[in-house]
Amino acid sequence: MMKAPVILAMLASCLVATPASASATASAAGQASEAARPALEVLSSRPDQVSGGDALIRVHGDAKIRVLRNGEDVTAAFTRTGKSRTGLVTGLRIGENTITAVAGHHRTSIRLRNHPIEGPIFSGPHQYPFLCKTERSGLGPPVADNQDGQGMRVEGGWSKDCFAPTVTDRLYRSTDGTFKPMPAERPADMATTTLPDGRTVDFVVKRERGVINRFLYSIAMLEDGWTGRAVYRFDGGVAIGHDQGTIGGGALDAYQLGQGYAIMYSSGTRTNTHYNLILGGETALMVKERFIERYGPPLYTVGVGASGGAIQQYIYAQNHGTRIIDAAIPQYSYPDMVTQTIHVGDCELLERYMDAHPRWAKWDDRTALIGMNASDTVANPYTGKPGSDECVNGWRGLTPLTMNPLWTSNNDPEWERMDPPGVKDTVQWTHWDDLRTVYGVDEHGYARSTWDNVGVQYGFKALRDGVLTPEEFLDLNARVGSWKEAKDMVQEGCPFVPSVCPADFDPWSARNAHQGDPAPRRTGDPAAIRNVLRSGLVFGGDIDIPVIDWRHYLEEELDMHNAHQSFAARKRMLNHDGQAGNQVVWFTDARPDGPEFDQTPEALKVIDQWMANIRRHPSRGVIGNKPPKAVDRCFATDGTEIAAGPHVWDGVLDHRAPGACTKRFPLYGTSRTVAGGPIEGGVFKCRLQPVERAIAKGLYGSWKPTAEQRARLKQIFPTGVCDYR
Repeated sequence: MMKAPVILAMLASCLVATPASASATASAAGQASEAARPALEVLSSRPDQVSGGDALIRVHGDAKIRVLRNGEDVTAAFTRTGKSRTGLVTGLRIGENTITAVAGHHRTSIRLRNHPIEGPIFSGPHQYPFLCKTERSGLGPPVADNQDGQGMRVEGGWSKDCFAPTVTDRLYRSTDGTFKPMPAERPADMATTTLPDGRTVDFVVKRERGVINRFLYSIAMLEDGWTGRAVYRFDGGVAIGHDQGTIGGGALDAYQLGQGYAIMYSSGTRTNTHYNLILGGETALMVKERFIERYGPPLYTVGVGASGGAIQQYIYAQNHGTRIIDAAIPQYSYPDMVTQTIHVGDCELLERYMDAHPRWAKWDDRTALIGMNASDTVANPYTGKPGSDECVNGWRGLTPLTMNPLWTSNNDPEWERMDPPGVKDTVQWTHWDDLRTVYGVDEHGYARSTWDNVGVQYGFKALRDGVLTPEEFLDLNARVGSWKEAKDMVQEGCPFVPSVCPADFDPWSARNAHQGDPAPRRTGDPAAIRNVLRSGLVFGGDIDIPVIDWRHYLEEELDMHNAHQSFAARKRMLNHDGQAGNQVVWFTDARPDGPEFDQTPEALKVIDQWMANIRRHPSRGVIGNKPPKAVDRCFATDGTEIAAGPHVWDGVLDHRAPGACTKRFPLYGTSRTVAGGPIEGGVFKCRLQPVERAIAKGLYGSWKPTAEQRARLKQIFPTGVCDYR
């Protein structure tokens, strides 16, 4: 029989040990409890940016799980794969919704905010009037959505928002190179395609078309051969909105479909529909959401598109990360559109001046002022004679399109079906008004404009280089002028209004420019500048996805896609965080007879390798996963490589000796780089310095202005000259 002290000691020992073991038990139980708690994930969009009443949801967890939508059981919509379940939850109401996963006594909820399929989500109020184009796109007439006499006349009323039901069809690629409707039986002219895995399949495409965010969309892929990869195809052009647009040929790109890519497309991500890239980004997100809801998340999505389609890739990757595209192939790129207005707005002012002065009769000389290429031999489309420059061949017509609220190139006959009658004439047809929700509206009811040339010294570098005499420099800057305010503009003349041709010839839009000696300069609206800089429409260099920036070299054709813009984008990336290794620049020669070889298929293959590396080694990041061919390169007209590597573009953004590609492909600038501005552009309004300070600092090089010349400079620039340093 144990003695009492021994028993008490044993009990004490047990009591001392109990807290530790209890804690361990509680911890284990807590961990088990947390492991049993289900987790919710929205795959198709951000939870607060759901559209169209449905969302693809994934529930993570081992236990038996029920899923509720606003308290109603929707578990039947979910299919189990491994330790997760995925399902398309439909029937979401407009506004707030709650999805709840229940496992035993554990509950996890996530809030969704659902928006109408016609939008908007974050782009702001819809733009009206809005021209419907569902009929010509094969979707039938738009659905009547009002009885108020607003919009396009249709059976049963009027359509303001241009909705049409979704259409699905099957197409096949014919051996004659066209797509045709798929018949019930396999046609004799059926083409085949060989996929990356070596399989050869019939070239049959399944396609879905409809209306999302008021724009037409298309999703297409091989019926038997989708590889899980996707392309979002962006298109370029220039337009001022108020139009649903149409679906372009890129929606059925034969190479991309034939290689097993799915293609997403929208008329709302074509800049020849509109240039509101806040709205465009929203539209792309909604189309991508639709794709994921139908087919699940793709392995990756690569953007492909030229000009405005390239701009969209830079802007959307900056603003939305990888939610739209995971990699980019911008072609014929610019960093953005809104900062192109700065120097393009100079073009006709300078052309009018040069056309009036015999000094500039030799076209080759005009590069000294416009910065862009000029040629004595390239045909001028307005004179029919040799001699032109990029301002004329590339940009003429963009000034009235951007600046003049009274002129539009949108003369679609369908406007006659729009009510109330004459509604087209109520639109202020300017780039500024297309983005009035960004730029803002002035006290006269017109959209604010960023365009500014106060203090800009046109031809400054030409003066320093001895190409311009001081007298020529002073006369140019005294007479170049500026643009009138929107409220003071009048209708354009010939060639923009054909009915007044040929007598009223005014390709310079001189009637809408300030003239004189000295002619007034224009001050950009400070609110407009502030608004656009914080809007996301300016590419600031914040992009962290693989980028292959490719273009044909078209400088000798005086094409508007000036080659230095690829490096303007790179410089902005370097300015942002000192890194640009995720962007590689490829040029393919187009001399002497124009483009012959398309480097896009090779770029797609390199992107595919790059993305595979990222999946295998995510910790290495984008730059650390570059495959061997993801380097700066340049190619001959037939597509053969000339040079590749980290130094082929030396001399463009640094002071090294020119690299092999730099030597082969001369770059030009803009009127603002000639005026002393940076290669990356983007200076809406320069910092000013007094004329006397500029002279004292030696700004004008060897030119030492006389007292009379100083007085003239002060007369031209009463508030000072630009200090870009």
